[in-house]
Amino acid sequence: MDWNRVEGNWKQVKGKIKEQWGRLTDDDLDQIAGSREQLEGKIQERYGIEKDRIRRDLYDWYDRQTWN
Repeated sequence: MDWNRVEGNWKQVKGKIKEQWGRLTDDDLDQIAGSREQLEGKIQERYGIEKDRIRRDLYDWYDRQTWN
């Protein structure tokens, strides 16, 4: 997973992330500012999911995206 692509396009990617993890607020996403580790932590906080599962879900989400 090339997370640099997400970080570089954070403003566009925020909407896609919010579609997948709707409990994240705009403020959460602004604070995360593209950081994968912060995103994982915030998903864990909002959903109460174990870190390994979040990482797998995030990788799966990333692989489903079309990066133009």
